[in-house]
Amino acid sequence: MTAEELSKIIVKGMEEKKASDIVLMDLREITDSVSDFFVICSGQSDTQIEAISTSIEEEVYKKNKERPWRSEGKNSRQWVLVDYVDVVAHIFLKEKRAFYGLEELWGDAKITQIK
Repeated sequence: MTAEELSKIIVKGMEEKKASDIVLMDLREITDSVSDFFVICSGQSDTQIEAISTSIEEEVYKKNKERPWRSEGKNSRQWVLVDYVDVVAHIFLKEKRAFYGLEELWGDAKITQIK
């Protein structure tokens, strides 16, 4: 499965749980980037953050029988990172997303607004 295909599955997992402000960041043209794609979204509550991250993992496993290489932030549920190496999903509470500003940090990336 390509990184682009995996990104689409991650977006589907986010949409299943009504994530907002979904953005796909293509990092492939950036030297020394940590991944090919970031998929970023926001949730309204810590419960929704958890549901979105679980949905992503379920959708990817259903389509590709793949588990994340790493997952972080599930205890605090304010910024959950689900890392599939080539594609990294970031699920934020709205205020945490604004604080960390990943879209600005990786401003050279090609950014596609999904929803």
